[in-house]
Amino acid sequence: MMDEAQEPGHAGPILHFRGMAGDGIRLATIIIRPLNAPAPPSLRVSTAGVAPVRIAEIANVAIWRHDFTLTPADRGYEFADCFYEVVTDLSGDLRLAFVSCNGEENGDLERDDDERNLMWTRLAQDHASAPFALLLQGGDQIYADEATQGHPLSEDWPDHAPEVDDSAALQDLARHLRNRFVERYLHVLRAPGYSWMAARVPTLAIWDDHDICDGWGSLPEKRARSAVGQALFQAARETYLLFQHGAVESDIPELFLDATGASLGWKRELPGLTIAAPDLRSERDRHRIMGPAGWQSVEALAPQGEHIFLVSSVPLLGPRLSLIERVMMAIPRMQHYEDDLRDQWQSRAHRAEWRRMLGQVLQWRDHARVTALSGEIHLATRAEMGPQAQKIHQLVASGISHRAPPRAYARLLGLFAGLGEAPLPGHPIRILPLPGQRHRYVAERNYLTLTRSAGHWQAVWHLEDSGKTPPLELSA
Repeated sequence: MMDEAQEPGHAGPILHFRGMAGDGIRLATIIIRPLNAPAPPSLRVSTAGVAPVRIAEIANVAIWRHDFTLTPADRGYEFADCFYEVVTDLSGDLRLAFVSCNGEENGDLERDDDERNLMWTRLAQDHASAPFALLLQGGDQIYADEATQGHPLSEDWPDHAPEVDDSAALQDLARHLRNRFVERYLHVLRAPGYSWMAARVPTLAIWDDHDICDGWGSLPEKRARSAVGQALFQAARETYLLFQHGAVESDIPELFLDATGASLGWKRELPGLTIAAPDLRSERDRHRIMGPAGWQSVEALAPQGEHIFLVSSVPLLGPRLSLIERVMMAIPRMQHYEDDLRDQWQSRAHRAEWRRMLGQVLQWRDHARVTALSGEIHLATRAEMGPQAQKIHQLVASGISHRAPPRAYARLLGLFAGLGEAPLPGHPIRILPLPGQRHRYVAERNYLTLTRSAGHWQAVWHLEDSGKTPPLELSA
């Protein structure tokens, strides 16, 4: 298996899953080329050609898109004299991959490619031996924390955001931020392992804070609402749509649950399976996780599948955090970490909203099995909520390229998780070890595979050092 060599300013094809078309699947693939480069060639499906459409120009590159449908009889598509095999029959046995945290806060662009992308290379090898139908990305697909550096208005972000009403200066900041975001996306899209996968496995993604900046939505509101903060959010949102969805503003009503784009949550219905991802960032502030548009989308979701995969970028089931928050706020040196805790569903600031979300999940559980898929914490773990008749599984796979924290941290968190939590009466939350592991949290880079065989779902974690876990039954 070899990655396709690409010239500077080039990336793609990158597949995005749009949904079902009868028994077939609707796809879009984006191709990235320098602004002055000729248009990419047509894409071919069977004997038909699909011409590319130029959907955007940004930071000296052009984004081209092919929109097409593959039927179960199709084996894939042809582009630039290369044939790319794609899983096109989603009606029976099925394999999905889930990843999150594809980068690091500092120095990600300077890391050694082989070290950084080790788990991507393993995932690509996994696909080559047993193909995946979809790649689910649960947040922090890029780490944009350093994008604000190098411009006088954002150099000290997030510690300081100057007051500014100079439109020319803000336009220059917007240009700077767009350039830096595009640089990071191209670094990811061209990476060994990832680029090979992205051309063959359609992706579905939801964003988290590092796709914008560390702690977006849990920072002081005056800073987030400042001109600098809003310029940062707009650059992140534009590039998130382009590179993680192959989309622009006019595509939002078709692709997302909220036609206005205030919330970018989405849902896809596959045979026997609903995959949904609420947007936990666009409307977030220090007092809420989702706003009116996000909640309206979640409560109107109406999943149809026999099994629901709910992608929650921040873990939905977790340990009690209120005690830790109180301790940290009492220690001046620890107050720096208060934003990180407020980012979680389990924060005391979000407890009522957390109960509301768990109540909604239980309503879905009356009609289908529910499994939450989460990332964000740079550890692998799992959880269960409720009695057997209403059991909710949560699978956390976090750190496809982000290096793991110290094992001592994972052990300490595991001890804390042993205190238990029960935000809804009669539905205790239990943080449990992965199959074959002794401790509740595993400090290794990892990804997750989800397999449906004869109608039954199983999950397997792939750990950097420990290897594959025994399968966890999700249908039991």
